[in-house]
Amino acid sequence: MPRNAPGPRPAVLVLAFALVGGLAEDAPATGSSPAARPATAQTTPARDRAQPRPHGSRVAVDPARVGIDDGDTITIRWADRDTETVRILGIDTPETRHLEHDIPYAQPFGEEARRFAQEAFTGASRVELLRSATLDPYGRTLAYVFIDGRNYSVLVVRARLALESVSHYGDNGLPTEAAEVLAAAKEAGPVPFEAPHRYRARMRELSKYMRAQGTYPEE
Repeated sequence: MPRNAPGPRPAVLVLAFALVGGLAEDAPATGSSPAARPATAQTTPARDRAQPRPHGSRVAVDPARVGIDDGDTITIRWADRDTETVRILGIDTPETRHLEHDIPYAQPFGEEARRFAQEAFTGASRVELLRSATLDPYGRTLAYVFIDGRNYSVLVVRARLALESVSHYGDNGLPTEAAEVLAAAKEAGPVPFEAPHRYRARMRELSKYMRAQGTYPEE
């Protein structure tokens, strides 16, 4: 910004905080940390880095190898020592309890979103993964997931158990799938829960207070 240019307006600062402060810290709060590193070690995000696995086209996944963390995060156990954590693109679902990520209480509708995912994947005969070209700052795969040919992100948005996140993050190089999510969100209308990034921010403050008081749950 030029030295004499006027400073940013308050509204811009608020929006910037919401996007950078809330969304940049979404990763550790919305799902499991990668299996290769303990969750407690992931306190500082790294820069987004290139996806080392095949990306840009759909990859078949054995449904029996899929594990559900919450409504927008799954794991895929490719082998005994190769588990991939996937942050599903296009959506942000209500939080479930994650003590290791400063979420001592589940958000309303968080368990419903997780059950939705569990039921969707349990009943699947075919699962496919469409990876973005980059990992998220915490080393997780960013991808759309398809259940029997249907975009899971679209399904959970239509169920009003997820907010669309395309408006904040962009299409992650997958514009067709992102457009489908935006269209589904427009059709679904308002959701019955607080924006998850706001809930995470409140839980971080609460967790800080509880730790200072010695009342933070151990398990």
